[in-house]
Amino acid sequence: MDASLESEMQAALGGMSDQDLLSMPASKASTAKARTDRHTRVGTVVRVQGEDVMVEFGPKSQGVCPLRQFAEPPQPGAQVEFVVERLDAFEGLLILALPGASTKAPWEHLAEGQIVEARCVGMNKGGLDMEVSHHRAFMPAGQVDLRPVEDISIFLGEKFPCMIIELRKEKGRMVLSRKAALAQERGKMREKTLADLQPGQVRDVTISSVQSFGAFADLGGVDGLIHISDLSHDRIKDASEVVKVGDVVKVKVLRVDLNQKPAKISLSRKEVMQDPTAGKLEAIQVGETVTGRVTKIAEFGAFIEVAPGVEGLAHISELSHDRIATVDRVLKPDQVVTAKVLSVDPLRRRLSLSLKALVDKPMSAKETAAAKPQREDDNAMAKLRARFSNDRQLKGGLG
Repeated sequence: MDASLESEMQAALGGMSDQDLLSMPASKASTAKARTDRHTRVGTVVRVQGEDVMVEFGPKSQGVCPLRQFAEPPQPGAQVEFVVERLDAFEGLLILALPGASTKAPWEHLAEGQIVEARCVGMNKGGLDMEVSHHRAFMPAGQVDLRPVEDISIFLGEKFPCMIIELRKEKGRMVLSRKAALAQERGKMREKTLADLQPGQVRDVTISSVQSFGAFADLGGVDGLIHISDLSHDRIKDASEVVKVGDVVKVKVLRVDLNQKPAKISLSRKEVMQDPTAGKLEAIQVGETVTGRVTKIAEFGAFIEVAPGVEGLAHISELSHDRIATVDRVLKPDQVVTAKVLSVDPLRRRLSLSLKALVDKPMSAKETAAAKPQREDDNAMAKLRARFSNDRQLKGGLG
C-alpha cells in the first residue's frame, strides 16, 4: 500500500496506530484490532445520491457505498459501520462496503458484447487500465476511440460506456473497447440522421477530422465534408487555419447522396456566415482608381488585395499594352500597384482590375509617322507654288 493510500486509510480508521492499540485495554484492543484488519470505520450517512450512499467520517474524509448493499435506503444522519476498501484518487473518496456484502458483481452478470460503464484507473504503454464493477479490465490504445488519439492520458479518471470484447472468467481477464461502443451508438444515430437529413437544412455539427482539403464534421452518427472553399469567405490555404477537431460549428447542408456507400454529404460553413467583404465590395465604384498588394500570381493574371479580405483579379491582358508571355514579367508577389476598377460583382464577390488602363497606349509606327510635323518648303519651292497657284490644270505635274 503506498503512503498516500495508507494515510487515507489511517484517517478513515480514526488515525489509530499500533502503539495506540497496545495502550488500550485488552478487550477494546482486540475489537479495535479486528476493525483495523478489516479496515472498518463508523461513518455518518449524509445523503442517498442515485445508486450511491454518501458517507462522512469527518470534515476531510468522505466515502461512498453502493445503495444496493442496503436492505432499504438509510436515513441521513444514521451511524453505520463500513468496510473501507480503497481510495478513489480521482474523486477523492473512500470506496466503502457494508461488512459481509459482496463487493464485486458476479462474473455471471457479464458477457462478451455487453455494454458496461467503466472507469479508467490507470494507463500503461499498451493502453488503459479499467475497472468494471470492481473487476479489473484492460483497454488497448487502438480501442479507445473511433480515430487515433495522440494522448490517451486524457481519459484518466473518466467514466464512459465500453463494450466487453473479450471475457475469460477462468483467468479473470476482461478486455474492453470504447471504440466498439461508440460505433454501435453511431450506427443507431446514423439511421435517424440520414432519415431526417435534407439539402438546405442548417445544423450544428462537431468537427471530427481536419485535412488540407477541408474538414469532416459529425452530423450525428454520420460525417459530412466541408470543402476548404466552403469553410470561410476568406481565401485560406489549409482547413486548420479556421477550424480544429472538437469545434462545434453551424453549417448548411448542400447535397446528400445516399446512393454512394458511405453516403456522401456536402456541407458549407460560409453559407451561414456573414460575408465581411460584401459591404466593402459595394463601396467600390467602377472606374475608380485603387491601390493594392499583389497576393498571388497565376498563369491567367494576378490577384490584388485592395482592402482587408477584398481581392480583385487583373487579367494578364489588362497588365500591359504590350503582349506579355507570363505575368511575372510585369508583377511580383507583394508588389504594391495601382489599378483601375473595370467591374464589380458583389454577389459573386468578383472585382476586375486593369493596370494598363491607367497608362497611355503607345502609338504604332504608322501613327508615329503620321504625327511627325511636315518638312517646311524651301524658298525655291515656295516661289514655284506661289507662281502656279491658280485653277489652271498644268502639265508636268506641278500643282
